[in-house]
Amino acid sequence: MNADKMQEFAKARRLFPHTKKTVYFNSASYGPFCLPVEKAIIDNLKLRLDATRDDTRMAMATGEALRGGYAKMIGASKKDVGLGLNTSFGLNVAAFGLPLKKGDEILVSDLEFPAIIYTWQAAAQQRGLKVRVVKSSNRCFDIDALGKAITRRSRVVSVSFVQFFNGFKLDLKEISSLCKKHGMYLVVDGIQGVGVETLNVKRTGIDVLSCGCQKWLLGPQGCGFFYLSEEIRDSLANPFMSYLGVDWKMQYSDMCRYNLTPFDSARRFELGYCVILNLLGMKASSDIIGALGVRNIQSHNHALLDRLIAYIKTDATYTITSRLEARHRSSILTFTCDDVRRLYKAIIKNRILVSLREGSIRVSAHLFNNAADIDRLIKVLKRFPGKR
Repeated sequence: MNADKMQEFAKARRLFPHTKKTVYFNSASYGPFCLPVEKAIIDNLKLRLDATRDDTRMAMATGEALRGGYAKMIGASKKDVGLGLNTSFGLNVAAFGLPLKKGDEILVSDLEFPAIIYTWQAAAQQRGLKVRVVKSSNRCFDIDALGKAITRRSRVVSVSFVQFFNGFKLDLKEISSLCKKHGMYLVVDGIQGVGVETLNVKRTGIDVLSCGCQKWLLGPQGCGFFYLSEEIRDSLANPFMSYLGVDWKMQYSDMCRYNLTPFDSARRFELGYCVILNLLGMKASSDIIGALGVRNIQSHNHALLDRLIAYIKTDATYTITSRLEARHRSSILTFTCDDVRRLYKAIIKNRILVSLREGSIRVSAHLFNNAADIDRLIKVLKRFPGKR
């Protein structure tokens, strides 16, 4: 990364007040707010308190800008993207909307985040589908096991872009090719990768992608977006409908019209009026990510984790539990030791926020982190009383 780009990251870091006192490696749980997000939300609160004007048109314009921004982020068209409440929103659109028949199979991983599992279990119960679990290998998704699990009734593969507990990034292109070969849909939970790992949904061949914005996208809780491929969008049944699923062309003075046509886009699957506070917060954080560029953020994050990896490899106390192959790496790195709970407490005590997941310390590096943050964590690891 060149000097100018490094300066851009340093400038972005200054927008996050927490960096003055806390090392935050926990974006895989939820992202910290930056000053522009705070300002956007507070400004709207003041507007609503003053009640000097209606902010409906601002909300609609912000939503439209977000659809375009997220579409660009994932290599989609704006009409393919809708706004939702969280990751589960788009997963439910797929689970209850895809043209599936009784007895059709949904293939999921045995190490999947619960949002996928419970969504498809509910759909299976109501629609007469069958959820089948694909065994992992060495606690990572196994494409060979997926291939062997496919039967003539298999219709959907639903996976995470990045595994939540160890940062294993799936080769979605390879999975998509397998799906296309067998006439299956690919439904992806993108929350642990979108915004920090490069992804082009069209080139990859994803049918449905859903992503909450409260983690790596650094937005408020209760907001997200979803992508529906043009090829499958019109075949989806709409599991719910709202008056904003049709095009009013911003004409709200004549509301007693009941014959309007639903949007010819993902917008028709949105559920009513989005919370303007969330929209404005999402816009402020997505502008930062868009300015830096996802590819640059990925390089920045991986370089920081390389610094941590280099140290861990020299210390027999610790064992890396993430996969380090280039195509499977993400902005999450996990490692463990003999007394991992004690280590976790020691790290937290030093005002370094990480997570303890599935027996490993999970470090989530993001755009506001720098080498000094990594060195501060390494310092704790060197002094840990449980060292061999």
